Amino acid sequence: MLKPYLPFLMVLALAVINAIFMLGLSHTLSAVLKTRRLTPTKLAPYESGMPVLGDARDRFSVKFYLVAMLFIVFDIETVFLIPWAAAYQQQLPLRGVLLVEMAVFIVILAVGYVYVWKRGALQWD
Repeated sequence: MLKPYLPFLMVLALAVINAIFMLGLSHTLSAVLKTRRLTPTKLAPYESGMPVLGDARDRFSVKFYLVAMLFIVFDIETVFLIPWAAAYQQQLPLRGVLLVEMAVFIVILAVGYVYVWKRGALQWD
């Protein structure tokens, strides 16, 4: 019963054992060689090489979330349209169903587009 899963389980076990071994080896070597010297620079948060500007718990503008929503909406649209077009071209008997499915999807996208348009996310400031 487990025979088909045996190669996968072996690779998974090897990955887990390797991860535990590497972490243990790193911890042991740092303790033996006493190379762990904590300085204020090492304890400071690292932000892509830039100095930290302000508190990490500051509130973001709503514009930030609207831009993120725009990206997600139009990214999902492009990811969905290409396979849909390929399926539409190949599936002759199901073209009506596929066309209705795409129309519903486009209407949902249009509602999201109108929402962000009304909220002012498309205006340059």
